[in-house]
Amino acid sequence: MSQTVDRALSILPLLAQGPADLGQVAERLGVHKSTALRLLRTLHEHGLVYRQQDQRYRLGARLFALAQEAVENLDVREIAHPHLVSLNEQIGHTVHLAVYEESEVLYIDKVESRYPVRMYSRIGKPVAITVAAVAKLLLADLPEPERRTLADKLDYPMYTSRSIPNAAAFLKELAAVREQGWACDLGGHEESINCIGAPIRGADGRVVAAMSVSAPNVVVTAEELLTLLPLVRRTANAISREYSGAVPDSNTVPPKEAP
Repeated sequence: MSQTVDRALSILPLLAQGPADLGQVAERLGVHKSTALRLLRTLHEHGLVYRQQDQRYRLGARLFALAQEAVENLDVREIAHPHLVSLNEQIGHTVHLAVYEESEVLYIDKVESRYPVRMYSRIGKPVAITVAAVAKLLLADLPEPERRTLADKLDYPMYTSRSIPNAAAFLKELAAVREQGWACDLGGHEESINCIGAPIRGADGRVVAAMSVSAPNVVVTAEELLTLLPLVRRTANAISREYSGAVPDSNTVPPKEAP
């Protein structure tokens, strides 16, 4: 039974690359066409795959509906989204929300920049874990033994000359992030893109998510982006208070709109 489930689930990433016919599915799974057909029929019955008129199969609408439902039921996303939209309306730059799951940092929400030059990223897509500001925030909160174990396992691709080159440098960066309470990526993943981020904490003080603001150099310089850090941190703190159920401080001054 477990092998059958494994084979059925293996079909989904195959079809995510584009429609495929029965022979292609059978070949990829290494099974007879009759076996592949049974698996496809079962997935089709549940709406997870769809057979086109040309007899090729593609991912079904039900799969996308389930994915969207799962994203919408992530409490931190639901709580954070209005705050992310508000921040985006004030500053105009791309805003992301990310979480750490299964040794990956994934975007779970995004509000697009209002500028014509935008950064390429997708909800559900893993981030460049050794350089992204949200990744640094999430990993910096891990217990030290876990941080060291993870750092030793990671690869350190040099996306740019500013990328973090090795585990020692990465651990040093995480220690700094843990101490200062915010993170940045100034050209570490793409030379032309800068990013600043802040953590979102639960009732126990642990980091449950991280948010960031990203912008290309042609829109705003790194120095100009860093001036927005207080606003980003206030937004993250507001999300943290709502997520953890903390009572807002009556003396808290709401962030001013950017000119």
